[in-house]
This record gives sequence, structure tokens and C-alpha cells, in this order.
Amino acid sequence: PHTGRLALYLLGLRATCPTTKPHRSLVTWLKYYLEEDWTGSRRHGHPLTSYYQYGLGVLALCAHHKRVREEVIRRLLTAQHQGRLRHSGNAVDTEAMVALAFICLERRRLVGTELAAELRAAAHRASRSLAAVQGPDGIVGNIYSTPWALQVFRATGVCQTEPVFDQAMITLVENLDAFGTTATMAQVLPVLHGRSYLDIASMHCQEEPDTLTPLDMEPLAEVPGNKTVQLVVECPLPWCYELRLYDRSVPVPASASLLDVLQAAAALEPHDFKFHIQDTPQGPFLTQVLGLEARQEKRNYWQLLTAPNIPLQMGIADYRPQDEETLILRLSEW
Repeated sequence: PHTGRLALYLLGLRATCPTTKPHRSLVTWLKYYLEEDWTGSRRHGHPLTSYYQYGLGVLALCAHHKRVREEVIRRLLTAQHQGRLRHSGNAVDTEAMVALAFICLERRRLVGTELAAELRAAAHRASRSLAAVQGPDGIVGNIYSTPWALQVFRATGVCQTEPVFDQAMITLVENLDAFGTTATMAQVLPVLHGRSYLDIASMHCQEEPDTLTPLDMEPLAEVPGNKTVQLVVECPLPWCYELRLYDRSVPVPASASLLDVLQAAAALEPHDFKFHIQDTPQGPFLTQVLGLEARQEKRNYWQLLTAPNIPLQMGIADYRPQDEETLILRLSEW
């Protein structure tokens, strides 16, 4: 099911204050996808897509002031209560998105009084949980997850009572260069303007000025010279018997990204080094290296690290390694 993609499209339509209402069939399709998505739980114990996309779908329906069946809402409440959200692919994103959906439903009065109280309590539990995993550097989860956590902090009033909000905001402003794609900009811009996705539901479009103007984006300047990056591929048990599968020095231009390094390695050794990526709204996502595929149903993914063991806070197309840096691609479990 295209739950998340359609949900984002509907949120975007609502946020741009269209002169005509979105076609009713789009909302009907999203309701259908939410039901289709849940059929996956009978086999896998979770939606066919993810709890993140499922929560995003509920939030999009709420933003369009559409009621959601109580059973659909309670599926998310039960998942949060049983701790399933914390074991998803990206726990911070998932917990934050589900919390935003809960707050929206409660604020828009799209549920009964008793359920509204449950949703309010669940959102505050999520806010405390997100605050508890904030690192000493102010980041919650990773740099891309931090805007979602900040949206929840703002919505639950944490920004007025806790230092976690200020710490996260400072870190976010210091790392704005990480948000280089349209999707990541959409995550961070509301927070920088003191808003959240919840504000989409309460916009008064007649008061919105038409201030959208295109910007001429200048390409990144080329850095002269070359650099050498040590590329390592690791596959621990139970997937592989040998931990280190690849360890080579790869020469690349000085301005090369991690994606450029992978492409250079494939050009140097086309028979020994192969990889595959999947295009996503957040940019290219690494799905397969040396024939080993990361799959959601296997609950594994390709983790990106810089030696000795520091997770990267950017994607493969955005991260630009330093000369003589060692980059590690590690098949990991979530």
C-alpha cells in the first residue's frame, strides 16, 4: 500500500491552501490503504508498510478533518502500549509521528471524550520517551529524527518547561546543511518557524498570503584535487560467517560524496563490488551490497558508520568523507 506517499501528498495539498478541495477519492483511497496496510499484521505482526506510515496516514486524514474508525486508532494505541513502536526501523520517527496523529485527533475533537483522554496521555508518554533518548549533543535519535521530536515537544508543551527543546533546537540550527532534499527540508522548516504538522489542520487559508516564490539554487562549488577513502563492508552473524567482506582504498575527487565513493569502487572492481540503491523522498537509500539485501521483513538494514564506530547523520548522497577517512557499511538489525 502507498500509505505514506499518499498521506504526504494530502498533507501537502492541505498546506498549500488549494482553491478547490482535494478530490474526495484521494481521502477514500487513503482510508482503503490504511485497512489494506493492516492486513500485514496478521502475518508479520506489524503493518505491511510500517507504523510510521500508518501514523502518517491517520495524521493526514485528521488534517483534512476526516474521522478515523476507533479500531484504526486503537491499533496504534495498542502498539505504543506494547512497546512495538520502539522496535521499528526508526523508533524516534515512528513514536513522534504516532504522537502527532494522537494529538491531532484529540485537538480536532474527532474522537469521543474517553478516547481523547487516552490519546492525550499517550502523546505525553511519547514526549517523555523522546526526551529520555536525547543525547548529550542535543540530537534525538539522529539529526533527521530530531525535527520530529521537536514537533512533539512543541505540541505537548515541553518547549516551555524542559531544556531538551532548547538543546535540540541549537543542534538543529548548527546542522542545517544536512537537510538538502525536499523531504528533509519539509521536516525541519515547520520547527524553525515555530510550527508543526499539526498546524496544517488548523490553517485559515483565507488569511494565507501567496508568498511562495521559486529560488535559484546554486550548485555546490567543486573542490579541486583528490582524496582516498577506505571502504569497508561488514556482515556479522547470523547473516555471514566472515565479518569483514570488503576492505579497499578508493580514490575519488575531493568533493565526492559517499555515493560517489560506492560508484568509484564499483567502477574499479565491477565483478567484486556491486551495490543497489532505492530512490526515496529523503534521497537514495542503500538496499544491497555485495549481493546482501537489507529487507524490512528481515528487520535489517545497511548501517553507515565512520571508523571506529560512529553512525553517520546523513545519507549516502549527502555525506562527504574526509581524505583518509574509513567508512563502514555494516548489515545491522533493528
